[in-house]
This record gives sequence, structure tokens and C-alpha cells, in this order.
Amino acid sequence: MQSMFYERARDRAQALALAQQPGTRFIAGGTNLLDLVKGDVEHPARLVDISRIGLDQIAEQPGGGLLIGAMARNSDTANHPLVRQRYPLLAQALLSGASPQLRNMASLGGNLMQRPRCGYFTDVAFDMCNKRMPGSGCGAREGFNRMHAILGHSPSCIAVNPSDMNVALAALDAQVVIASSKGERRIPIGEFHRLPGATPQIETNLQPGEMIVAVELPASPFALHAHYLKVRDRASYAFALVSVAAALDIDGGVVRGARLALGGVAHKPWRLAAAEAALVGKPLSEQSCRQAAQLLTAGARAFKDNNFKIKLAQNAVVRALWLAEGRA
Repeated sequence: MQSMFYERARDRAQALALAQQPGTRFIAGGTNLLDLVKGDVEHPARLVDISRIGLDQIAEQPGGGLLIGAMARNSDTANHPLVRQRYPLLAQALLSGASPQLRNMASLGGNLMQRPRCGYFTDVAFDMCNKRMPGSGCGAREGFNRMHAILGHSPSCIAVNPSDMNVALAALDAQVVIASSKGERRIPIGEFHRLPGATPQIETNLQPGEMIVAVELPASPFALHAHYLKVRDRASYAFALVSVAAALDIDGGVVRGARLALGGVAHKPWRLAAAEAALVGKPLSEQSCRQAAQLLTAGARAFKDNNFKIKLAQNAVVRALWLAEGRA
């Protein structure tokens, strides 16, 4: 492993000042970054520890929303009374990820920045990975691609975003709060992660020198009817083949609002307004669920090992909606 500088920031201002130096990376729990450094995939010149600068608060906002600090641990967030009460979709997604030990270390900000678990990216023995070496090709396209994308991929990359939390945040209309030396800005979660296009090495719209400080969740009408469904090869400590965040606002048996997001299928959580609109204004039915599932997976293109994901995603959407309503 390469040598690097390590410095623990005293406060937010110092962390942002240190981030102006080239090759600097923030480190929180280190559950992803340190693995990539040890694997010779990431090569930061300097690590700035932000674990003690007061970004771990979870606070109620005016109007019923919630502000979750970037250093809030996954386990603390999942078990926070306001998260469990108002945003059960987020609690379920967090508890489905990794192991209890990792959830005790992993942070909200680090989870947002999780990098793909594509074997062609994480194993430097493979010399075709546009994420590690732009212009080298994508080994997964013609290689083993069972876990890879069916939506939003490009000739440059077919990796998927591995986070469960990100899928729930997409369905909950979260906003990512970003700080820099110029002040703060907010990015809607749907615009935070990028599709690969021709630059798959750029995975988010975070700019150099910027730091995630929190996530804002708006007041939600979906607490009573929400479910996170994760389909995986084993019951724990496995990434999703397909996951679904489903949330419904139901009044008198009629769907007044709906949120649907897919995970494990694209370079970012996959959400489509038309799929949600197909559910609104009528009782939940097999027909409306199937229509939403078809719309959400429209345009899916599979590869030799993951064609099963298209049907799996559609069936998972239907199942998640029934579970969210409470009938399944």
C-alpha cells in the first residue's frame, strides 16, 4: 500500500481548507475507501479525517422534515426514533446492508460515495476498466456480468451503484447538502449520482474541494405504506441483484401518491415519474402494479449473464408494492 499523509480535522473550516490540496480525500468510517486503497485501486495523497467535526447529528426540521449529518452512522440512523417513525423505508434499506459491524462504522456520507463492486474495477489484475484507467475499455461487457446494469449503461461502463441507502433516499426525494469554501449548496438526490456516459470514472456531481455535510429529507406522507425489498443471493452481507424502494400514500383505498426506485440495475438509483403516475388515482391492483413495473424497466438492455434481471426487477416491483400496501 502506498504512503500517504493523514490529518484529523478540528472543525469543518479546517477540513474544507485541507481539501483544497490536490489528491485529498475525506475519510469517515473507511469501510469502502480503505479497502480500495489496500487493493491499489484508490491512490489518495492525503486523508482528512472528518469523524470529529460535529457532522453526526440527526435533527428534526421545521415542517416535519429531517436533517441527517454526513457522519451519522448507518446503525444510528436506522435506529433513530424519527427515522423509524417517519421514514421506515430508509431504516429498512440501511438494515438490509452489510453486517452489524460495518453498519456501526459506515457513515451516511460514505454510503452516498460508495463505489461499484464490479470485479473488473476492484481487481487491478484486470487491465480493462474505464473507471480505473479511462480509455482502457470495459471488461465486464464481454466478461462475467451477472451483477451488472440493465438500465442506463453505456459502452464505457455497465457497473451498478451498490448502495441500499441511496435507493431509499431517491424514493424519499432527499437533498444532499454540500459545503465548500464558497458556502453551501443542495443537490437533489436524483442529480447527485451520474450515469456513466463516456466518463464512468466521474460517479457524482460533487466538485473538487466540496464535502457532503448532511442529507435533508422533506416531510413524508409515506410512513404507513413503505417497503424496501432486496433480492440477493444470500440472506445477509450480500449486494442486491435487484432492490426496490416502494412507498404509497393511500386514502380510502385510493393511491394519492407513489414513489418507486430500483437498485442493483444501474449506475445510480433508477426512478421514473411515469411509473409512479401509473399508480395514482386508483386502488392498487395487479394491473396497475404490472404497468408501473413495465414502465420502470422500459428500455432495459441486458447482457449474457444478467438477462434474468429484467423479469426479476419487474416482479420485485409488484411484490414491493403489495408489501408496502400491507396486503402481501
